[in-house]
Amino acid sequence: MGREKGNIFVISAPSGAGKTTIIKNILQEIPDLSFSVSATTRKKRDNEIDGVDYFFLSEEEFKRKIDENAFLEWEKFYDYYYGTPKDFIDEKIKNGKSVLLEVDVKGALRIKSIYPEAILVYIYPPSFEVLVERLKKRKTEDETELKKRVERAKMELSHKDKFDYLVVNEDLNTAVLEVKSLIKKIL
Repeated sequence: MGREKGNIFVISAPSGAGKTTIIKNILQEIPDLSFSVSATTRKKRDNEIDGVDYFFLSEEEFKRKIDENAFLEWEKFYDYYYGTPKDFIDEKIKNGKSVLLEVDVKGALRIKSIYPEAILVYIYPPSFEVLVERLKKRKTEDETELKKRVERAKMELSHKDKFDYLVVNEDLNTAVLEVKSLIKKIL
């Protein structure tokens, strides 16, 4: 008898909604989950590690991988490319391992079209104003970048009803518990 396929959990949210913090907490508490590291052409932030937070690629490398069909999904936004390496996901689920992905809304919907069994979880803030305030407080973008993220957030929030599960992140601990419980129930 063959091994059962692993699950694919996709977590999406607009920038500033807390998805990265929630995911880090989930991965500490559910070690059986494999985190899918995305590739990007944006500059590495001081607190990020190549191969852990992202695979930081040059634009030339990224475009070559697009041509090689190496990404499950990819997109260019905020003037940078982001993508999910295909081989990692296929290998893990084929071997019965469950995978957790952090991707944008469009990428999540693309993944659902390829893997209809994927579980899409959308994290959103208690209000749009709270989201804007969180983005300002983290001080990781200049004013131009901040405006782009705010505009993008409007589009992303308009797609939340296409997700399997919605989790409001008003209180971080409550949101982590909610997502963790959901994943454990499915596993």
